[in-house]
Amino acid sequence: MDVFSQFQRKMIFSYLLGSFIAVFGVGSVFIFQTIPMKDSESTAMAMVILLSIFIMFSCEFYVYRKHVGPIKNVYRNEGYDSRGLIKAYRQAEIFPLLTVKRIMIPHFLGLAIPASLLTLIFIRFSWLSIPNKYIIYAWCGAFLVAALHSLIEYNLTFKACHPLQKDIIQKSILLTGKDPSINSQVFVSLKKKLLAGSLFLALFPILLFTLASQIKLSISQSDILTDYWKWAGFLILIITLLAFYGALLLFKSIDEPVRDLMNRFEEVERGKFAPLLNTYTDEFSYLFSGFNHMVEAIDLRDQKNQQLLDQFFAVIAGTLDARDPYTAGHSKRVAEYSVLIAAECSWSSPEIDLLRKSALLHDIGKIGIRDHILLKEGKLTDMEFEQIKKHPVIGSEIVESVRLTPELLPILPGIKHHHERFDGLGYPDKLKGEGIPVFGRLMAVADAFDAMTSDRPYRKGMPHSKAFDILEEGKGTQWDPVFVDAFFRAMRHSESDSRKEKAI
Repeated sequence: MDVFSQFQRKMIFSYLLGSFIAVFGVGSVFIFQTIPMKDSESTAMAMVILLSIFIMFSCEFYVYRKHVGPIKNVYRNEGYDSRGLIKAYRQAEIFPLLTVKRIMIPHFLGLAIPASLLTLIFIRFSWLSIPNKYIIYAWCGAFLVAALHSLIEYNLTFKACHPLQKDIIQKSILLTGKDPSINSQVFVSLKKKLLAGSLFLALFPILLFTLASQIKLSISQSDILTDYWKWAGFLILIITLLAFYGALLLFKSIDEPVRDLMNRFEEVERGKFAPLLNTYTDEFSYLFSGFNHMVEAIDLRDQKNQQLLDQFFAVIAGTLDARDPYTAGHSKRVAEYSVLIAAECSWSSPEIDLLRKSALLHDIGKIGIRDHILLKEGKLTDMEFEQIKKHPVIGSEIVESVRLTPELLPILPGIKHHHERFDGLGYPDKLKGEGIPVFGRLMAVADAFDAMTSDRPYRKGMPHSKAFDILEEGKGTQWDPVFVDAFFRAMRHSESDSRKEKAI
């Protein structure tokens, strides 16, 4: 069932509920409990009411079809355009107000006029024996009932329109890239709604009770005092229930958007920055717009911070490469190889991003190694190699001293443990197997491959095939076999894609 069909069903349910409460609940009880009639007269009055209700329904259905037409065109015509969507959204915005007009004009007049004419005819033919002045009382009562009905219908329609408006907004954004709610000119003040609703609910029982008392006291019967309180208690009970129901609807119209905002604020705390669909036409429209502006600002700030952070990592890696021109680009290449392996292993985007940052800084500790050792062109002595072996710990301490946010802390193990061996003979902590942090195990493969295939002042970089053979031989001893195999697959895919691009 599409959104429009659900909307139609809600409107029918709301109308029947409001009609039952207002017309059958209050109106019928008001008539039959207030005006004394014989059985034959009650039957005649019931006929008057039923015929009038049929006319009322016919008039109101005709107007409803005109009101819902622009919305129906969007959902029943597959070839809708941007103008049709905007027109449908504007109609959905004012639909609660149109509902009030339908209740107070075709509904009220469609019931009151036929009922008055039929009553006069029935009195003329002696099918009813009530004074003509009761028709005036009936008009007053009908107006009060219609006002109550319109209040109920407004709030129920207001709620029913929200899913419809959201769906139209989504269709418009998908088709035109524009949100029709942004330039909304419909505004119904929450203050006015509360004042009007509260005043009516406070005055309605008094006015209805006054009118009923006027009718009741105008009847000269000797037993009026004996049944007065029985009648009054019954009427007051109905009025009290109606007032409570109306107040509940008013409360929900405020409570629901507040809860929407609270839920979305909780999502913002969890890092989700999706904007709210603004379907409100009262003060909540400003509140939702303000929230969306805030979310956009936070998201933009986070994007800029992320860009600055990425640039910071790249600059640090570039600074290290600049210090040793023979290893220029090493950190960047290790990061690229590491990302290839992680993607082949189906890691999530956040995990891959952290891995990339860790790989860019994996050799940052070499800043703490003296130039005569780091830049030495010949073979290192044992003492010099022991100094080189300190760079993972130095790097981890340097990065940790920056006081990383909790989200960035996972980059530290990769920096510290990318020289551990799978058999436990690596450094600095001689960790073994899966006891080595996963970033360290993965980056060790990428680091070794780039070191073997890159040129050095004292040797030429070896071919990829030879480096692959060395990695194959070292599976399970020096390197994690899972990541070695993943690297092989990733490189085959990468080389295959490169050949296809060249062929094109």
